[in-house]
Amino acid sequence: MQNQFLSAIEQICEEKGISKDMVIEAIQAAIIAAYKKDFGDKEQEVRVELNPDSGEPTIFVTKEVVESVEDGLIQISIADAKKLKKASVLGDMIEFKEDNKEFGRVAAQTAKQVIVQRIREAERDVVFSEFSGKEGLIINAIVQRFESGNVFIDLGKATGVMFPSDQIPNEKYYPAQKIKVFVVRVEQTNRGPQIVVSRTHPDMVRRLFELEVPEIANGSVEIAGIAREAGARTKIAVKSNVPGVDPVGTFVGGRGTRVQAVMGELGEEKIDIIAFSDDPKEYITNALSPTKVISVKLDKENKKAVVKVPEDQLSLAIGKSGQNVRLAAKLTEWNIDIDGADEAGVESTAKEIVPEPKPTRTVDLEDAIIAASNEKTEVKEDKTSAEATEVKTESEKSIKEVVEKEEALEDSEDK
Repeated sequence: MQNQFLSAIEQICEEKGISKDMVIEAIQAAIIAAYKKDFGDKEQEVRVELNPDSGEPTIFVTKEVVESVEDGLIQISIADAKKLKKASVLGDMIEFKEDNKEFGRVAAQTAKQVIVQRIREAERDVVFSEFSGKEGLIINAIVQRFESGNVFIDLGKATGVMFPSDQIPNEKYYPAQKIKVFVVRVEQTNRGPQIVVSRTHPDMVRRLFELEVPEIANGSVEIAGIAREAGARTKIAVKSNVPGVDPVGTFVGGRGTRVQAVMGELGEEKIDIIAFSDDPKEYITNALSPTKVISVKLDKENKKAVVKVPEDQLSLAIGKSGQNVRLAAKLTEWNIDIDGADEAGVESTAKEIVPEPKPTRTVDLEDAIIAASNEKTEVKEDKTSAEATEVKTESEKSIKEVVEKEEALEDSEDK
């Protein structure tokens, strides 16, 4: 009996992850419920001590000392009380040991239900305590099943739920898939703790970078702000707390390994890393990267910024469906209006980017000389041809005059 009792308790503790004391308390509560079911009353005060080695229960019942007993379940006469305790007086509450009873089938079933319920509650408390401390963290999980658009995640000792709004658009999930999830909140409900997880939360990007960038842990660099549209694009502002440390390069990593690792975990979501600045103009300019900004005018009272950019970069500044400027506004917490530059602004911008003259290649020079020579030859040939034509015309004219003179002479002789 002793070995079986202890073995059963240890097995329950191991399977449910609860302490031995919790299991013993559940068994004691079950025996009290069974006793009240068969031999007592709900109003009775009953206590049970359980031998931890043998599992043998000892039942103690408390009754009030009265002159005349009206309810034998909760009252005891002064005479009977003095037999148990000589110093008893009217109004005392006396606890005495009850003989062990043989419980009936209904009482035994009640005890079983109480044990199951108490162990379940203890298990829920353990799960709640464990995961409430993991709020705001990333944990490894496995996709379990799908139901009404929700994805249920196996977290080991518990099951989490990922609502449609917490799922990355166009990301496919399948059973037994291993993924990383962000624990948003843990709530205690009537059905046990509800653990809400997400893959769209902005802080998930923060936690992923903390895993990839060890400099965050020692305080050399930090993330100053995050603006995210899950599955499409994220902008993060970073800054350095140590002189000489490049925050952007630290987060990008050698050949982009660090930022690519984070992007790979988020389904190739694009991530823009910009330098944080205490100067709002500089911060807004950085946030609109890679757009070239001409000027920034601030309305501090309404926290509004008018940003002027070159006409040819207007669409780049706004982004697809306004995504770039929207994320920049969310990141900087300024309402940003984009304005295209006028002609003067475009010219001034163009002057700043004057292309350097390209050196003339040898081959190009030779080609130019040959072409010029050909043109000169063609002109000379044309000139010679014109002169020959003119000489021919003069010759033809002289012959015609001689013929006309001879004909006139012949005519005069005939006359």
